[in-house]
Amino acid sequence: MTTSTGTTLVIGATGTTGSRTTARLVAAGHRVRAASRRATPLPGAAPVRFDWYDPATFGDALTGADRVSLVPPLGDPDPAAVMLPFLRRARAAGVHRAVLLSSSAIPSGGPAVGAVHQALPDLFDQWAVLRPSWFMQNFTGTHAHALSIRDEGVILTATGSGRVGFIDADDIAAVAVHALTDDLAPNTDLVLTGPEALRHDDIAAIVTEVTGRPVVHRDLTYEALRDRLVAAIPLEFATMLADMDRAIAEGAEDRTTDTVRRLTGRPPNGFRAVVERELASGA
Repeated sequence: MTTSTGTTLVIGATGTTGSRTTARLVAAGHRVRAASRRATPLPGAAPVRFDWYDPATFGDALTGADRVSLVPPLGDPDPAAVMLPFLRRARAAGVHRAVLLSSSAIPSGGPAVGAVHQALPDLFDQWAVLRPSWFMQNFTGTHAHALSIRDEGVILTATGSGRVGFIDADDIAAVAVHALTDDLAPNTDLVLTGPEALRHDDIAAIVTEVTGRPVVHRDLTYEALRDRLVAAIPLEFATMLADMDRAIAEGAEDRTTDTVRRLTGRPPNGFRAVVERELASGA
C-alpha cells in the first residue's frame, strides 16, 4: 500500500532509471526533487543541481527531502568514498528512507557499490537495495552495445553461451517507486530480472528479427574484452566489467526472479516487447 506524502530526492534524475522513476513518482502525485549536474527541468519535478564530487551541492538538494533514490556515480570504482559522506548528511537532514540502485552482480560487501549496500542498513531504518540484472536498454539506448549494433551490426562480449535475465529499465523504475513510497520499506535487497534468461546470441537474433537489420554476437576472450575496454575507461573499471562478463559465462546471471511481479502486481516486460517498443519504430 502506498500513502506517501513526503518529498523524494531522485539522484541521477536524467538517467536511464532516474528519469523513469521521476516520471512515475510525478504521475502518482508525489513531490519530487530531480537532481542532476545541470539541474535539468523535468515535467512536474523541482530541478536541483547535484554532483557527487561537489559537496557544496548536497545541502540544497536535500532541502525538504525525506527519502532519496540513489544512483552511484558512473564509472567510479570506489563510489563509497563520495556516497557515504552524503548519506550521513542526508540522515542528519531528515531523510528516513534510502533506495540504492546496485547490480545483481554485486552483493552486499562486494566491490564498488557493494560497500554502500553493506552500510545502508546502519544508516537508515527504512531502506532497499535494487539489484537489477543487466538492462535491456543496453541494446537500445546509448550503451556501447547499442552503438555497436547500430554502427557495425555486432554485439561484443566475453559471456560465451552464458544466460542473463535482462530487465527493462521501466520495470526497475516501477519497483523503485514502490520501494520509495510504500508504507513498509522493503528493508532488504531485491534482485530484479526479466521473465527469461537469454544468451547474447538470443539477443542478437531478436534484434535482427524485430528491426530487419542483421546483428550477430561475437564472443571475445576475457583479455581481449578487457583490453578493448581499457581504451575508453580506467584499467580497474575495465577489469571489473570484464570480470562480470566472465561470471556470466560461468552461469552467475542465469536466473529469473518474481520480484517485479511481487512488488508491482504485474509480470516484467520481455526483451522482444522492449525491442519492438524502442527500436522497431526507429527510436
